[in-house]
Amino acid sequence: MSNPLLSIRDLHVGLPHRRRTDEIVRGVSIDVAPGEKLGIVGESGSGKTLTMLAVVRLLATPPLAVLKGEVMLDGEDLLKVDERRLRAVRGGEIAMVYQDPMSSLNPLLHIGSQIEEALRAHGASSDDAKRRTREVLQQVGLADPERVRTSYPHQLSGGMIQRVMIAMALSTSPRVLIADEPTTALDVTIQRQILELVTSLQAETGMAVLWVTHDLGVVASLVDQVVVMYAGRIVEKASTHRLFERPSHPYTAALLESLPGLGTAHRSALHQIGGTPPDPTRLSAGCPFRLRCSYAIEKCAHEEPELIDRGDGSAAACWRDPAQW
Repeated sequence: MSNPLLSIRDLHVGLPHRRRTDEIVRGVSIDVAPGEKLGIVGESGSGKTLTMLAVVRLLATPPLAVLKGEVMLDGEDLLKVDERRLRAVRGGEIAMVYQDPMSSLNPLLHIGSQIEEALRAHGASSDDAKRRTREVLQQVGLADPERVRTSYPHQLSGGMIQRVMIAMALSTSPRVLIADEPTTALDVTIQRQILELVTSLQAETGMAVLWVTHDLGVVASLVDQVVVMYAGRIVEKASTHRLFERPSHPYTAALLESLPGLGTAHRSALHQIGGTPPDPTRLSAGCPFRLRCSYAIEKCAHEEPELIDRGDGSAAACWRDPAQW
């Protein structure tokens, strides 16, 4: 990989209390190169969204806080910059698309005025903001961009609103796009359209993309690399091809087994991962996945593994080699 554009190093996020600190994100390290597409996968509560919010310092502080780590954007630590520089980065160099688009827009303002406001906040003149708004609404494939520009959010469908949010994110030509489960509330057809849209726009603009999701099936054809998170830390890193062909962590393998395949019978029961994810603030010793794992050994109960090199640029936090499963 070329020099990373965005580098998250040993990031810890938690809830500081008077006598203790409860960690939720535990030592996450991620590198994303210019033009790279990275998927971040895990069940709800695994720390995916908190990690991304920490990148642009949008954590609810208090009670949450970054306890340790660095977030380097092209060599600049975003955790140390002042508010003026941070405002330039948010929505300018790093843009985010959120899971629920309707909660991200002002219901009392036209779509066009909201995109223009974002552009003016990053230095565009009024005329340039209007021109760029028309450009990006057309760029994201909306059938009637002028009607959308003059509409209120409630007058558009969920898929159209999500395209509007992508248009707003792209309007400032960001270097990094963070998409936090943007297709979760959409039907399958619209979901596929959004995935294809992001893929084509990424190829056109060359921006780096971080796609956050709980569904490995969503990222199968979308990203180059995948990071799998569980209980606040990374348990596997691999190229998309390697991860789907030869997962190196039992949790990743279980997620893949839960996906329906071409041979899955109609209405047949899908594989389930037994148990429930642990509370990352109340972890006992050992591997957090061991109570749900079919391959746990005695060592798993006493010592949590670090990421172990598995070859081909992949790594997994598991004491057992996949050949032993």
